[in-house]
Amino acid sequence: QSFSNTVEEKAKWVFNKLKGKQMKTLPDLLREHNLPPGLFPQNITCYEFDESKAKLTVYFPSACEVSFKDSSVIRYATRVKGILLRGKLTGVEGMKTKVLVWVKVTNVAVEGYKTDKVWFTAVGVKKSRPMDAYDTPHHAIRVQEF
Repeated sequence: QSFSNTVEEKAKWVFNKLKGKQMKTLPDLLREHNLPPGLFPQNITCYEFDESKAKLTVYFPSACEVSFKDSSVIRYATRVKGILLRGKLTGVEGMKTKVLVWVKVTNVAVEGYKTDKVWFTAVGVKKSRPMDAYDTPHHAIRVQEF
């Protein structure tokens, strides 16, 4: 991704923000969809949410990772995409988690309202993690590669 692209995306985001399209923070958007607000780190560049298609795109200044208090680690590419629905983020691209080895996350789901678990589906693996580990957005550290 070239530098001018990022500047363009930022400008577009600021423009949309001024138009009042996107005053919601990403944690609020996730909360409204019954997902933990700390699923994405604090230091995103911006995000876009196309409500008509339920398409969420989150932009990062660089590939980065977050270690959560349940000792899980999630790595994010410079752009993470997915379909944001009530209680789940499906068709995820650009997110990995460590289950002995790094695996691509394809689905993140919260099953039911009173649950204390978040389910991460990766290629061939479905793993539950404690919801409270994802309460608040953490600061992501930069990594060399996604």
